[in-house]
Amino acid sequence: MIAIAGRPVQPTGLHGEWRFNAEQQEIIRRMAASPQVFDYPSAEILLFELKLRDHLIKSSRALYMSGLGFSTFENSRCNPDFWIRTTQGGFQLRPDVRPSHGIIDIFQNGRLYATECATAMVIVLYHAVLRSIHRDAFEQLFADLLLYDWRYDKDLHLKTVSTSTFLPGDILYFANPDFDPATPQWQGENAVYLGGGLYYGHGAGIRSAPSMITFLNEHRKAGAVRSAYLANQATRPGFLYLSQYNDSRNNLLVRGQVTQISSRIIAEIGTLYEEC
Repeated sequence: MIAIAGRPVQPTGLHGEWRFNAEQQEIIRRMAASPQVFDYPSAEILLFELKLRDHLIKSSRALYMSGLGFSTFENSRCNPDFWIRTTQGGFQLRPDVRPSHGIIDIFQNGRLYATECATAMVIVLYHAVLRSIHRDAFEQLFADLLLYDWRYDKDLHLKTVSTSTFLPGDILYFANPDFDPATPQWQGENAVYLGGGLYYGHGAGIRSAPSMITFLNEHRKAGAVRSAYLANQATRPGFLYLSQYNDSRNNLLVRGQVTQISSRIIAEIGTLYEEC
């Protein structure tokens, strides 16, 4: 169910007043059909979440196309002009480099980089947030970046929740309980749900859920009896927290004012995405 300030909002009303792309339409449908209540203090917060989720999807596709290599931490690599490779295989931002420039370079020069799937998910998160908030706020919030596994800046406000309501832009996890110990990197795959039944996982690519499970099942130990599966959990950034830094001019254009008249929410939105 969707609510604004505690008041239920019907998806038919939202679709009648707002213009959504296909992924945002799926978000609304899944929210409305869920027993979970998605309650927003204001229409602006919902609008921001839709924008950031849209960028999470677009950033995932952009990272997939960037040429970023897949590797274990032992064999990771990065552009030394922007990052210092740590002894653990992570990437520490150079002190003279702006956080935004470091993140953007990964998408522009992906072939100079290689890492594993968890770090790729964090890269997607930073890039999507960069495209959604004021640039100055991004530089201040995410100074001194370290990209390594699931380590991330507290200002992402990441939270993993138990749920079976998967929304486009969610980071999900395909577990592989009988993985081959010789290839521990395939004990599971972190993946962004792109909408339309497709998922992006670094190393596995863009696949359907059955294809992702088949891929992981090919990396099980001899005699394995348990199949890989999609876990009932989702990792999401702090949409409410990050919305205070919203840059409404950046890529998802709001045409007209967002207002609320009684229980009706009136807005016009459209999508314009600029590649880095």
